[in-house]
Amino acid sequence: MAAWMSRRLLRSFGSLYTFGRCDSPSITCQSFHGSHDLSTLGYSGLFKGGPSVLANRWLSTSILTPDSGEGAFPADLLSTKPMVTAERSIGLCQDLIIPVTNFHNEDKGFMVLAGDVFDVPIRKDIVHRVVLWQLAKRQQGTHSTKTISEVSGTGKKPWRQKGTGRARHGTLRGPQFRGGCVMHGPKPRSHAVKLNKKVRRLGLKIALTARAAEGKLLVFDDLEVPNHKTKNIVNYVTQMENAKKLLLVDGDSINEKLKLATQNLHYVNVLPSIGLNVYSILLHDTLVMSRNAVNKIVERMHTPINR
Repeated sequence: MAAWMSRRLLRSFGSLYTFGRCDSPSITCQSFHGSHDLSTLGYSGLFKGGPSVLANRWLSTSILTPDSGEGAFPADLLSTKPMVTAERSIGLCQDLIIPVTNFHNEDKGFMVLAGDVFDVPIRKDIVHRVVLWQLAKRQQGTHSTKTISEVSGTGKKPWRQKGTGRARHGTLRGPQFRGGCVMHGPKPRSHAVKLNKKVRRLGLKIALTARAAEGKLLVFDDLEVPNHKTKNIVNYVTQMENAKKLLLVDGDSINEKLKLATQNLHYVNVLPSIGLNVYSILLHDTLVMSRNAVNKIVERMHTPINR
């Protein structure tokens, strides 16, 4: 079978030695000898031309275009459709390059986002656990009811034990009487649950990754505003596409002008980088961070966890 295929190749293309001719034999031979020997793999009968045929296969990966003047391939048979690149896979921990703008949509260059913070695998279970931890921790837990020893009332026995035809009772402060106590009622306590720090940190990374993958993460050069007028922020938000609820995150303390300009807008909230959390990110569809805030978050995520 191998000899029959070799004769067919000889009739079609001539000698295999002339077909496998290469102008740079040193490169191909080095590459060939650096790989596995075909004779040891059992392909000696199929490739009688030795390394020259394989070298020609390696050199046949050049791309033909309609503008190439070689004339080896008809230009009318080449596709002129634009090539559609595959979408970027999420969760490969690859660094992201994102443009930097400001409230006036001016070009301020680019910024590289750390892949281990803004491109981690999406896990909904981790986000769910972190959100439950946040909501449980922020409960006040000040609910309280009075026990039988705390209810105001007399301790006298209301009537005698026998002879009245009524049920026996020793106090009117019991739960069956109006104004009495509440049995097993709520008392002040903490609703906080335990969640490991590495899980909390991973939840914040996943939330940032989700916003970056959706294209809802914007990086501004700074969050400086000229004055405290609310109409300026309204105009800025109106110019943004598909921005219904905005979360502005600055690196250090919030600028007083920005705080005054956004305090009357229910769809714009401002946080420092130290207060950025998963629940706030999920409540807002667009996340706007300053350069300083991104650096602070990356530094915070790279800090070793203290046990």
